[in-house]
Amino acid sequence: MFQTLIRKGFLPLFLLFQTIAFSQILNPVHWETELNKISETEYELIFHAEIEPHWHLYATEMPAEGPNPTTFTFEAAGEDYELVGGVTQSEPEVEYDQVFEMDLAYFSDEAQFRQKIRLKNPDLTRINAEIEYQSCDDKACTYDTKKFAFSLNGEPIEAETTSTSAKDSSTSAAATPSEESIETATLEPEQKQNFWGIFFIAFLSGFAALLTPCVFPMIPMTVSFFTKQSQSRAAGIRNAIFYGLAIIVIYVFLGTLVTVIFGADSLNALSTNVWFNIIFFILLLFFAFSFLGAYEIVLPSSWGTKIDSKADKGGFVGIFFMALALAIVSFSCTGPIVGTLLVDAASKGGMAPVIGMLGFSSAIALPFALFAAFPGWLNSLPKSGGWLNTVKVFLGFLELALAFKFLSNADLVLQMHFLEREVFLAIWITVFGALAFYLFGKIRLPHDSPLEHISVGRLLTGLLVLAFTIYLIPGLWGAPLKLISGFPPPLQYSESPYGVGNSKGGGVSNASGLPENAVLGPHDIISFHDYEEGMAYAKAQGLPVMIDFTGHACVNCRKMEERVWSEPQVLNVLKNEIVLISLYVDDKRELPASEQYVSEETGKDIETIGNKWSDFQITRYGANAQPYYVLIDHQENKLNAPIGYQPDTDSYLEWLREGIDAFSGDTTMESKTAIFQ
Repeated sequence: MFQTLIRKGFLPLFLLFQTIAFSQILNPVHWETELNKISETEYELIFHAEIEPHWHLYATEMPAEGPNPTTFTFEAAGEDYELVGGVTQSEPEVEYDQVFEMDLAYFSDEAQFRQKIRLKNPDLTRINAEIEYQSCDDKACTYDTKKFAFSLNGEPIEAETTSTSAKDSSTSAAATPSEESIETATLEPEQKQNFWGIFFIAFLSGFAALLTPCVFPMIPMTVSFFTKQSQSRAAGIRNAIFYGLAIIVIYVFLGTLVTVIFGADSLNALSTNVWFNIIFFILLLFFAFSFLGAYEIVLPSSWGTKIDSKADKGGFVGIFFMALALAIVSFSCTGPIVGTLLVDAASKGGMAPVIGMLGFSSAIALPFALFAAFPGWLNSLPKSGGWLNTVKVFLGFLELALAFKFLSNADLVLQMHFLEREVFLAIWITVFGALAFYLFGKIRLPHDSPLEHISVGRLLTGLLVLAFTIYLIPGLWGAPLKLISGFPPPLQYSESPYGVGNSKGGGVSNASGLPENAVLGPHDIISFHDYEEGMAYAKAQGLPVMIDFTGHACVNCRKMEERVWSEPQVLNVLKNEIVLISLYVDDKRELPASEQYVSEETGKDIETIGNKWSDFQITRYGANAQPYYVLIDHQENKLNAPIGYQPDTDSYLEWLREGIDAFSGDTTMESKTAIFQ
């Protein structure tokens, strides 16, 4: 329908409606606060978010390369009062995002956040808090800040809500304490955290642990013990089943212990915590070298001796200690796998470590119960031998590759560009290439048996690993590598966003040919990130300007760049007929102290570059959503109506053409666009 209106000459009218739709301050999240008095020195600050239909608010923890999380800042925390734990949140929804290529946690309709505090100064009467958050729908994103004040003595405080909108309708009533408890927010179903996926991966890891030299030989030995010592076949089956359940209880207890120690709601902070990621990297290297044969990780031998003595008591108690003895004796093989699972599950937060250990232990316990019920199956088991160490080494290579994912997470958070995409892929190519040579028998490691020939299974596995290694190689030259999406750093976090030494068009990028202070934007479009510098260049070149209000974490901005800007007709216009000024409203870099100010429009403290461009968009154009595109001339007059998210390529191209024609002095188009001035 829109294309028909455009062809009939109604483009200005269509753009007028878009102006009405986009030239407004959006406020999709409305906040209210409450205060719960726990004791004379402890309080709970509660933030309720009501989210408008079709919008969503992101959770408190996001991957380093993902959208902006909801963050809370508490003024003077640690001085007159201390924070007890971190901010807890109601259960978010988790969904895979095609643009960011990762699972993202967000809230729809409503959300609740809580923070406990403990007073150090009994005379404290007020606590100030600030929330910074990003909200998005299928067309736009907004970045906002709200300030709140809590009264601890019951005296009213004038509401102090500050946001990017002077017309904010959110309520920030100064909360007063109540002796009554406040009901906990309704949580979303736990299944939405993809616990089935965690369970499945852990279950497969348990089967991998079964095929290690510390566990596999225990299967026939243990099952034979139960069948021989039991008075009847039914008793043997019952004892073996209890043995399997005991294994599950032991490992699930370990997962529960990790959850209790770290806290179910704070575990997900590990995914973006620099030090935890570095510690996990070192830990996985330690596990990997153990599997490769550099050393063995063993628990004190006295532990095994004491547990074995308990196992001799017989009965269910003795069987339980037999299961505990298995866990201790096999620790040199299962420990690295369990440690890796707990590391990965802990980074997901919530009950993930418990679910992970349930899946892992179920796979360990299942064979014992099945072979006890059907002892004849033992004859079909392959004999122990060198192949068990091959499985162990194979797992060591996988752990070595996985370790660098955690180092990459830390590097992304710090933005040090130490482990960029090319370096990461080079490491993986080396690791999996070495694994392929190992499987082909070209590399021998400690504990490997002499190898006269390789089995068909080992050959096929080696070929599969070699094919995967060859698949990784084009990633150095810009291939997207969708099979491992989410593991390496994103394409833009690289020495060259389009591959080693290449530009989008396939030629060699020549940064020296760029105008002063310009950068190469998406698809090698020359772009400016400073308004004044971009305007000066546009005047020198005699070209109109397109202001692109965008964000590093703006999903719909990326969609426009990938699906609309990439079209040849649009790309030609953006490269040759306009000057692009991209202003990032979520740029966290601080402005020099001399350039910081308080916005006259919103009353907000303008302290960062992102604050500056957000205030510029609100003050100049009366809008706060991204993406938002404005075509202007050298006198900063609008050439046509600004637009937001427009996925239709023809409509977007028509909009560009209209503005360029108006800049060129086409009288017909000038008359059509006069209503927008």
